[in-house]
Amino acid sequence: MRPTVHDIAAEAGVSLATVDRVLNNRPGVRSVTRDKVERAIATLGYVRDVAAANLAKGRSYPLVFILPAGENTFMRGLEAEVKAAMARSAAERTEIALICVPAFDARALADALAEAHRRQPAGVAVVAVDAPEVTQAVKRLRDDGIVVVTVVSDLPGSARDHFAGVDNIAAGRTAANLMGRFLGGREGPVAVVAGSMLVRDHRERLEGFQAVMGECFQPRLLLPVVEGQDDASLVEKLVASLLDRHPDIAGIYSLGAGNRGLVAALEKAGKAEAVCAIAHELTPHSRAALLSGTIDVLLNQDAGHEIRSAIRVLKAKADGLPVIEAQERIRIDIFLKDNLPNGQA
Repeated sequence: MRPTVHDIAAEAGVSLATVDRVLNNRPGVRSVTRDKVERAIATLGYVRDVAAANLAKGRSYPLVFILPAGENTFMRGLEAEVKAAMARSAAERTEIALICVPAFDARALADALAEAHRRQPAGVAVVAVDAPEVTQAVKRLRDDGIVVVTVVSDLPGSARDHFAGVDNIAAGRTAANLMGRFLGGREGPVAVVAGSMLVRDHRERLEGFQAVMGECFQPRLLLPVVEGQDDASLVEKLVASLLDRHPDIAGIYSLGAGNRGLVAALEKAGKAEAVCAIAHELTPHSRAALLSGTIDVLLNQDAGHEIRSAIRVLKAKADGLPVIEAQERIRIDIFLKDNLPNGQA
């Protein structure tokens, strides 16, 4: 059986009240008595159940989530998952606040992190933009003992505690392998549509994609990357222009959002079947395009898992507890029209 506080009290020859003071690092205990209690803890191998202690004390965890605003369907799905977590706050002992900022706006994001800092939460979860002012804002939070978890897009050069998201280099490499295999001997260049090179997840997907295309599928031409800012209207214009200038395009890798624009441009140009399209995130629009054949493959990350993981990690880190890495690993799902979830195909 696991040792209890009663066992510690008996081993040290002190009262339960004294054990409680030592465990909670409260004053009023002589150093010699504190030493006796700590020796008893070590002898018995006592490990405190912090979660149970917090539950008994009615502790709650004030958390702040900072997400990009805009029409990005995946981000709105991420927001919906945060709001679902807010609805579970009483059961999970959280107090979640949500701040939305313009997408890819580093200054606005740094300001939002400063606002979160003023609220003095237990932790902050943020979809990061890789910029010096954001890194500094994260450092100030960490210097003040506030836990920071990045979600979807990482900031590894910062002092952040944890990243809740997929391995984006692996995602890009996977997309390239699929693209090369799907195209086979079909001739023609491949285009890449990003959201913005300001976010690390897009840069890492591009890095992985270019690496595998160069290693395994030479001499396939890769066209210069275009940035659609995750805006469907802009993506549609950019893809239409690419198809006009390069009518022999064999494949398009959309590594960001705005895929309604990709689908619209391909269908208007009559290229829905001729061009192999690989994109990210399973949304109602991308699902429909996968079923129709306009998109050939979707790489997906589970938004619900990412939000739940961020909350678990923020709470654990706030309590000084270890993170169970296997539980928090976010997998890359690969969907074809034949294996869509919920039996829809």
